[in-house]
Amino acid sequence: MLVLATILLPIAAGGLLYLLPREDRERSRVAGTLVAAATFFMLIAGRDQEWSFRWLSRPFTAAFHFGATPISFWIALLLALCTASAIAATRVPRTRDFTALMLMLEGTMLGLFLARDLLVFALFWDLMLLPVFFALIGWGEHVATAWRYFIYNFAGGLTLLLATAAFGVIYGSTDVIGRSGAHLVGSWAPWIYAGFAFAFLVKTPIWPLHTWMPPTYTALPPPMAAVVGAVQSKAGLYGFLAIAAALMPVYVTQYASPLIVLGAISLIDGAVVALVQNDAKRVVAYSSLSHLGLIVIAVVSTNQLALAGALVYIIAHGLFTAALFILLGYVEEREGTRSLIRLGGVAWANPRLAGALCIAALAALGLPGLAGFVGELFIVIGVYQAGYVWPVIVALIAIVLAAAYMLRLYQDIMNGPQQEDVPVRHDLTWREGFAVAPLLAALVLLGVQPSAILASVSSVTSGAHAAASVEAQR
Repeated sequence: MLVLATILLPIAAGGLLYLLPREDRERSRVAGTLVAAATFFMLIAGRDQEWSFRWLSRPFTAAFHFGATPISFWIALLLALCTASAIAATRVPRTRDFTALMLMLEGTMLGLFLARDLLVFALFWDLMLLPVFFALIGWGEHVATAWRYFIYNFAGGLTLLLATAAFGVIYGSTDVIGRSGAHLVGSWAPWIYAGFAFAFLVKTPIWPLHTWMPPTYTALPPPMAAVVGAVQSKAGLYGFLAIAAALMPVYVTQYASPLIVLGAISLIDGAVVALVQNDAKRVVAYSSLSHLGLIVIAVVSTNQLALAGALVYIIAHGLFTAALFILLGYVEEREGTRSLIRLGGVAWANPRLAGALCIAALAALGLPGLAGFVGELFIVIGVYQAGYVWPVIVALIAIVLAAAYMLRLYQDIMNGPQQEDVPVRHDLTWREGFAVAPLLAALVLLGVQPSAILASVSSVTSGAHAAASVEAQR
């Protein structure tokens, strides 16, 4: 029951939060942070537990089956950590309502990552769109952006649902996530894989299905942008690992080439566009397009080392993306702008903020000793071992460009002469530091000790090796 309680806690707490007075911002923020922290520790306590209730027997069996897999555990833990940090950093109008949406977003995403049934996975895939949609309208005040986000991702959710139904009819059950030996083959299997792949590519997102992402990340308040950019984008990557690579490994290998091409285009396109952006949040948004393209290449290469690097980089990208969005929110709050043209010299009055942003930016550009470097290194070596030489060259170019746009981001904000037309406020407070410190500490810890996460990849590599064996016999 603990795993079910872990999912329901933030959803129920989000609803109960509306009982607090609307003007009580501090109590809402503290309550939300405590709920997210409790969720974090409940995930650890319930790591090996499962809960299941069968609710459908025809035309296929399906169950409300929840439980962490070795891979989903780390992504769920990332979600709980990022949510706690983001809520602690929240300073937006109507804090109570916003915190409630944040908790509901956490609960629906936990339902997705802990689902062991494909149909439940598809259900939470659509449910987790709603908090972001309402936040875009209520706080971002971007109705067009909200509808673009919803339509893109709901279209992906519809193909996911159709593919799930077809999988269930052919296989006989959708209660298959994390189950060894549950492989689907046959004449319909490639089409089912295509439905899954489309949904996962939209959510990740990958070029050319990414156009919803930059305006969404830009319009969202920084705390929710941190969670969406850090974790919700991982739903597609998790789908490739837990569903595509585990249940249909033959087709992941067979149709790897077009996905590698799309990943390579995303790598370069995201890096080049990030290099010329003047909005700090858009730099991070387009950098994510580049980084996520690299992970897609690693996943579909089905190389053991690349898959290990992909999981480490999924966690690392989530940590430094969340930290960057939160810290850029601090900068915008102090300076009244996030334009790189108007910013400059912020470090003179904000040395602690400058130090925190420096760590996050260095992790994003892949500095050795931080988590981003470990993931990138394993991916590049693994993809090369898989025989994909030209994607490695593209990845190396993108990594160099990452250093350029991250150093530019930091330089234009923190260094140079202090701008006279923007206000100067206090440095990083203890509360702000408390919100972002766990993310930065995790970046360092994962950079020097990634072994626990690396060990979790074994459940995926078995499927990848099965696919390689099948292809070798043809």
